[in-house]
Amino acid sequence: MELGELVGRRPFPAAGLLLGLTRRCPLSCAHCSTGSDLTVREAPDAGRLVRFVGSFTSENRPDVVMLTGGEPLLLPGLVEELSALARRAGSRTALLSGMFFARSRHIPAPILRAITGVDHFSASLDVHHEREVGRADVFRALHRIREAGVAVSFHLTGTGASDPYLADLTRDVEEEFGGQVPSLVNEVRPFGRAASWAGPARGTPDAGAASPCSMAAWPVVAFDGAVLACCNQDTVDLRPAPAHLYLGHIATDDWAAVRRRALESPVLRMIRTVGPAHLAARSGVPPRGGTYCDGCRALGGDARVAATAGAVAAGAAGALLDLAAARRGAAHGPEGVVRRHGCAAYAPLVVAGAPGAGAVGGSR
Repeated sequence: MELGELVGRRPFPAAGLLLGLTRRCPLSCAHCSTGSDLTVREAPDAGRLVRFVGSFTSENRPDVVMLTGGEPLLLPGLVEELSALARRAGSRTALLSGMFFARSRHIPAPILRAITGVDHFSASLDVHHEREVGRADVFRALHRIREAGVAVSFHLTGTGASDPYLADLTRDVEEEFGGQVPSLVNEVRPFGRAASWAGPARGTPDAGAASPCSMAAWPVVAFDGAVLACCNQDTVDLRPAPAHLYLGHIATDDWAAVRRRALESPVLRMIRTVGPAHLAARSGVPPRGGTYCDGCRALGGDARVAATAGAVAAGAAGALLDLAAARRGAAHGPEGVVRRHGCAAYAPLVVAGAPGAGAVGGSR
């Protein structure tokens, strides 16, 4: 599974599932959105994760399961088990790693087994990671993983299109791998450790304007086992969770229940179709919070919002609206998804060898 295929499924509701296996991480990067390091112990119960993924069936499963952290490869045995269970049902797995193991010249056998059990492997690399794991070490490890037959990519992060570090890094990646390894390039957001120094989060659009949210499409298993309909880290960590974004818990719910709630909720359908600000305005709810995501979180429990969403997006008509919004979100392919949600100047890099991928962001 290539990166472009994975990203291209992002707008489709319940097409993917994000699993945070642990908040622990051997690195302590200054921009970490989850605030992960080796001192934190938050993690879903492994047995519950296994039961939850084991509830997938060939008729009812996500297309993609994304294994994240913290550092998921601190639990290589669990990664192997979850990947095998997902594959048995027909799901494909992808894993994002901070590459702590690359500091050794040889990839430890348990970690390599875990990596070769997934369908896609992505390496995080940015100025903060490089202070702890060198670029050459990451490149060497990724060559080894490619040799093992696993599709690979980079998850690169910088301050934006004008960031000279991103220009240098993307040039090095292209030269090292001959343009054959794609990259998903994002900008640092003010979450986790970056909350005090990163640029502002996405602002609130005009109340009358539709601004759909594809990030409410894939359920997220949080570090306490709760399942949320949003991947914004502030939302994932917020307790109690906003009622309209809470999909269940892996201790009590299976994939079928989570998927049904994600797909059938009229409020979530409206958020994915027109966005939270438009839904609030249509419901007669005054704007609340300073950002797009603040406004969304504030919708929870408001009877006016639920009534408006139910009138517009319930039943078969609402399902068609939801599907139409997903198709619009995916209309320009994976590059279009990145232009909307990542660093737009580097969007062509999401597909290896794509025309124009070698001359973006002023890096050439």
